[in-house]
Amino acid sequence: MANKEKKQLQFLWEGKDKSGNNSKGRICADSISKAKTALRQQGITPKKVHRESSFTLFDKKKAAVKPVDIAFFTRQMSTMMKAGVPLLQGLEIVANGVEKDKLREMILGIRNDVNGGSDFSQALSKYPDYFDALFCNLVQAGEHSGALETMLDRIATYKEKLESLKAKIKKAMTYPAAVLVVGILVSAILLVKVVPQFETIFKGFGADLPAFTRLVVQLSEFAQDWWLIGLAASIGAGLAFAKAKKRSQKFADSVDRTMLKVPVIGSILHQASIARFARTLATTFAAGVPLVDALDSAAGASGNVVYRNAILQIKNGVSTGQSLQSATVITGVFPNMATQMIAIGEEAGSLDMMLSKIADFYEEAVDNAVDNLSDLLEPLIMVVLGVLVGGLVIAMYLPIFQLGSAV
Repeated sequence: MANKEKKQLQFLWEGKDKSGNNSKGRICADSISKAKTALRQQGITPKKVHRESSFTLFDKKKAAVKPVDIAFFTRQMSTMMKAGVPLLQGLEIVANGVEKDKLREMILGIRNDVNGGSDFSQALSKYPDYFDALFCNLVQAGEHSGALETMLDRIATYKEKLESLKAKIKKAMTYPAAVLVVGILVSAILLVKVVPQFETIFKGFGADLPAFTRLVVQLSEFAQDWWLIGLAASIGAGLAFAKAKKRSQKFADSVDRTMLKVPVIGSILHQASIARFARTLATTFAAGVPLVDALDSAAGASGNVVYRNAILQIKNGVSTGQSLQSATVITGVFPNMATQMIAIGEEAGSLDMMLSKIADFYEEAVDNAVDNLSDLLEPLIMVVLGVLVGGLVIAMYLPIFQLGSAV
């Protein structure tokens, strides 16, 4: 069995650089002695080297590596290489600057592989959870063309645009759910905690309660008896839904199709899928990837089964000699504006530029739609909460008002 690679530690150091100026920073190494050796190799005379404390109340260092971290890493590497920093040194500098342990270990692992003779793309491919085939293929294309820094810049832009789009979609999906959850929680608290207090008062009236009040009291009794089961059922249903969507492709596809039909949300998802298709295709095609292979990547990045199937249909059409524009029209899911711009790009020989403009247009459309949805939901939240809370309050005080009028 191969020995596990020893986990590198992080050390804080203070010392003097080659010019004799005081300097300080972080460095990763297996031990203090190796940290000092590494600093001397960099032309730094270390004075103080000590291990950085790993204790924090909310430890962000152990947090999982997210796609936004990969986008930031790519942007940093692009900036380093454009500034003339060698690849190995750039990886070392970026690794020393990140906070998350997992991300740092991964970058240092990539650096070690490159230092051992592997291509950058080969080193990245060892971490498929973070660097997919598209990412590695684009880096490989950049290495072969001798323009790795330019390719990293394109990839960074692509990842940043994609993550920004995902954040907008998440916002659009989360806001309505938040309104619903807040309304349910407020109603549940009132029914379980507040209404019973009024119910004890009503029993001393010795008179029939109004129908609306009786309904609310019955709902309160039901909520007190079944709230725990209802909560467990809701959590169970949520977990079952997530598990079914993850394990059953057929179920996940049906959810995708259904979401596209939801008012407002469906329109945002349509526009987001078109933006992803155009952005991915523009990036890969501009990198010199053959159109058929680029369409494969675009299908995987579309984010919805309807568009994934449509793009694969386009790929089959292009493979048999159809133009991209005519193959896109046949699918019936892409708007006329997008197909016409694709046709112009093909005729002018600037397809990648035209696809980028399509992506920019639909990304802006998603941004505007999400902002409009937020503006629409803000008064809706007030109305929903006002009806729920106001209705319960009226139901509770109605008997008191009737009693006062009778007196």
